[in-house]
Amino acid sequence: MALNRRLTSHGHVRRLVVMPDPKGWEVLEKEDSEVLMRLHRDDWHRVERDVRLFEIRVLALKREGWIDLPTEDRGHDREDARR
Repeated sequence: MALNRRLTSHGHVRRLVVMPDPKGWEVLEKEDSEVLMRLHRDDWHRVERDVRLFEIRVLALKREGWIDLPTEDRGHDREDARR
């Protein structure tokens, strides 16, 4: 997995995930059960850019008071990303 970050604030959980799939890479941002962004990438350079943008987003969320949570590397995370 290229990136798997979870943050929490005021009872909400934000997930930022970049993971391989059979045809390339899945790029996913969720808050609670709502998908905020989902992209499929087949170009590694775009994946690298997405990872950098997510890291910047994590820093911004932390400045807003969001706190890191331990990541959960579960098999159904991949299924969540496909929904």
